[in-house]
Amino acid sequence: MMNTNSSNNTIRKEVFIECRPETLFSFFIDPAKLVRWMGRQVLLDPSIGGKFRIDLNGSNIAMGEYKEIIPNEKIVMSWGWEQSKMVPPGSSTLEFKLTPQDNGTLLVLTHYDLPEEEVASHVQGWTHYMSRLQIAAQSEDPEVDSLTVQALPE
Repeated sequence: MMNTNSSNNTIRKEVFIECRPETLFSFFIDPAKLVRWMGRQVLLDPSIGGKFRIDLNGSNIAMGEYKEIIPNEKIVMSWGWEQSKMVPPGSSTLEFKLTPQDNGTLLVLTHYDLPEEEVASHVQGWTHYMSRLQIAAQSEDPEVDSLTVQALPE
């Protein structure tokens, strides 16, 4: 089950994932695990001020840097798209909060500071990738990412 709220220039998504916070956290800092749910090539330096680059499909490349890391609880990073005038690298902020709940983890994604005209496409993207993360973190195979084979709309 996934809940989505968006208002003005902020997206908030919640999803329950049946795994421990430590397991889920590794999917944000381990390149081999991150690429299972997002992108076809990733470069990560998961430290404060460390940069990341996620190549989704050869033409859509997300870039930014880690701003805050609380192991197994929270990750905050700047976010943007290489060669984008609307959402250039570092122009928005992405926050992932991991809260232990029942036999798993409640993941809350909040994406701040998006231009209003970019909110709908980012809601679509995060809905896609949060469901892939849920599958991957629950030790299942999310199969080939359809977005890595086709270019995303500008």
